[in-house]
Amino acid sequence: MAWSVAALLDGGVAEVVVAVPAAERDEFAAALPAGVVLVEGGATRTASVRAALAAVPGEATAVLVHDAARPLTPPAVVSRVLAALVAGAPAVVPVLPVVDTTVAVDDAGIVTGAPDRGSLRRVQTPQGFSRAALDAAYDRLPVGQELTDDAAVVRAAGIPVGTVPGDERSAKVTVAHDLALAELMVGAAAPEPAAGTVLR
Repeated sequence: MAWSVAALLDGGVAEVVVAVPAAERDEFAAALPAGVVLVEGGATRTASVRAALAAVPGEATAVLVHDAARPLTPPAVVSRVLAALVAGAPAVVPVLPVVDTTVAVDDAGIVTGAPDRGSLRRVQTPQGFSRAALDAAYDRLPVGQELTDDAAVVRAAGIPVGTVPGDERSAKVTVAHDLALAELMVGAAAPEPAAGTVLR
């Protein structure tokens, strides 16, 4: 979580609100920088985003929603999202091309088709929105309805979503294999210790 917050701040975000489990609030407060606002998350992703949005300062004109499960997101990705919002995009997401052959299957697991991957993209976070667009989209989303991400929420409200280049380092850490890869990337990026340095 601390790395995700650092990426947002280094990328140009002015204020950070984090939705956390109520029982772990003190632990998050101890691990995160002073000034980060903590709110109690909900039972679902959408409920947590609603809670965090309610705590965003009223004067904020743009909001980024980031998944803390992407701790190695480079600040440059954050900056690209912010730049697109400044340029007038009401909503923008970082994306990467789909490099594997992708197929559709039926209920029996039989391949029924292969969409052209040239038009497909993998969506990452942070996803950026004008504050007005995101608030309006969530106001229209029925309570209890769950969509896969915030871009889906604004698209359901008829708001166009633009894209900027993402980064392979923004991979989501969800299973043990993902964590192992993230640890390898962190280790590969660590600087060599200076002569005489003692590592503990």
